Amino acid sequence: MPRLLLVAAAALALLAGMWTGLVRLGWALPPGSPAWVAQHGPLMISGFLGTLVSLERAIALAAVARARWPYAAPLLSALGALALLLGLPAVAGQSLLAAGSLGLTAIFVAINRRQRNWPHIMMGLAALAWLTGNGLWVASRPVYQAVPWWVAFLVLTIAGERLELARVLRLTGAALVTLIGAASIFLAGLLLSLWLPGAGLRVAGVGLAGLGAWLLRFDLARRTARQSGLTRFIALCLLPGYAWLVFAGGLWVLEAARFGGGPWYDAMLHSVLVGFVISMVFGHAPLILPAVTGRALPYHPRFYLHLAVLHGGLALRVAGDLALWPVARQWGGLKRASIEFSMG
Repeated sequence: MPRLLLVAAAALALLAGMWTGLVRLGWALPPGSPAWVAQHGPLMISGFLGTLVSLERAIALAAVARARWPYAAPLLSALGALALLLGLPAVAGQSLLAAGSLGLTAIFVAINRRQRNWPHIMMGLAALAWLTGNGLWVASRPVYQAVPWWVAFLVLTIAGERLELARVLRLTGAALVTLIGAASIFLAGLLLSLWLPGAGLRVAGVGLAGLGAWLLRFDLARRTARQSGLTRFIALCLLPGYAWLVFAGGLWVLEAARFGGGPWYDAMLHSVLVGFVISMVFGHAPLILPAVTGRALPYHPRFYLHLAVLHGGLALRVAGDLALWPVARQWGGLKRASIEFSMG
């Protein structure tokens, strides 16, 4: 039951985040609490995804360590999301989410003490990136300065998980070095962006595109796409997500000066956060949700309809962003949000 309550809190953050996303796109919907609209990104990234990632890792560590402290991370991030939804002072939600990211960082410190390897190191760096972004947010830095660190949290978490699965392929040393190099360039760019935003985000974009290209070339999905059923569906969620990651990296390189607001900023973020991250969520949900909730999520071929609408809606939204065509941007966002809702 406690796990289900945490999942319910994450789902509530997702629903509020999607609703406010549509409001921000210009749809004439009741805004709910006025504070929600400003918290769209934190609700989606930290309240929804941060809680689920923390819960997944807490379950794994608690099972081997025979301890309950790892559950503090998802509990704190869930409470942070609820604080934002209830309209408590902003610092309350910010501080709770920052504490949740600190808890996830502690989880990976413990995991790396038990079994240090490159996937765990990469996911530990992802947790540290989440903590850094939340720290900037708590310190009242502009949200767009925290956003790249939140992006790093999700991208490096997924890359670390895929690297963990890729061990069955017996990657060469050169392949591993290439991945580590792309991740290092990405993180170096984020650090540079704290002092030189434009230059730093361009460097980060190179790393982002490099991570996407590496996943397209070396990920296990290239092989499993030839299989059938759920295995094939997962692969066909992952591969277009990797292509979106390469595309997003290119936008960061070419248009870093636009990062911070406007339609091109919208395209730079949602290419990663929807095209890559939500596509990964669609692919892994049939595996992760049963492990977290204890309830089965049977595969059905209609899942492909959800996937097609997700990517088609995003393509329309991004095209509207880049062409400064608000109608396409609005309808693309609506189609994507509706399919995320129905999939959830």
